[in-house]
Amino acid sequence: MDLMKIGWIGTGVMGAAMCGHMIKAGHELFIHNRSKSKADQLLKSGAHWCETPKAVARECRIVFSIVGYPQDVRQVILGPDGVIAGAGPGTLIVDMTTSSPALAMEIHEQANKKGSSALDAPVSGGDVGAREATLAIMVGGNKTDFERGRQLLGILGKNIVHMGPPGSGQHTKMCNQILVAGTMIGVVESLLYAQRNGMELNTVIDVIGSGAASSWAINHLGRRIAAHDYNPGFFIKHFVKDMGIALEECRRMNLSLPGLALVQQLYLAAMAQGEQNMGTQALYKILARMNDLDSL
Repeated sequence: MDLMKIGWIGTGVMGAAMCGHMIKAGHELFIHNRSKSKADQLLKSGAHWCETPKAVARECRIVFSIVGYPQDVRQVILGPDGVIAGAGPGTLIVDMTTSSPALAMEIHEQANKKGSSALDAPVSGGDVGAREATLAIMVGGNKTDFERGRQLLGILGKNIVHMGPPGSGQHTKMCNQILVAGTMIGVVESLLYAQRNGMELNTVIDVIGSGAASSWAINHLGRRIAAHDYNPGFFIKHFVKDMGIALEECRRMNLSLPGLALVQQLYLAAMAQGEQNMGTQALYKILARMNDLDSL
């Protein structure tokens, strides 16, 4: 792969590790983050700081972003100091935030008006996948644009799939998050049952995590619960955002998903109790309180 100038916006839990892989691959990175201090390690590794997303786009023909919320995506890509404002003809914008399918389509349309192009490319795999470059990446956009960005995406993940036209990556991520929501409540309730019975949680996970109930959530997040580790691989507040996007899409499609709605309510309870910056496994603490169990 030819070495390139690459723009990167968003250096949080996921973005910092992902950007780091690009630097290690030998590419020249131009980066921006709302809090410059969160980019310090990347700057020490050779990345260049830009004051705005617009300035990033002026330096690079390919710009990646992974930020928090749809409103953040709108600001850093479509805002007056956003990527599109600084993008020249031929710029490829790759937004890896989990965001709204409708916003992804709007970004695609606005980029085309500037002679640029855009992909929506949300990821799955959490902080571990970001650190180990094993993310699943689901991509929406034109196939030609996908092929242009594919090698760079290969630095970040192992399963990279073009899902269809603009917005398709985000729709696929909603499918992912709906499944994660249902799996998480199963993990938590299973381990609460074990705790009530005085069982050792890791021993339970050893068994059920290798049979029909096996999942990434029980084998990774279940272990974190057993270790009293509620630090975020993925923030509760961001998961609530994702479930809200999925439920809004459900309303648009006249689709009823009561399981998703229930899990969202439980995570909203977690936020109401001040757990919004914990990892998604902290749902365990909420249900433990509901059952008068001391959470681990």
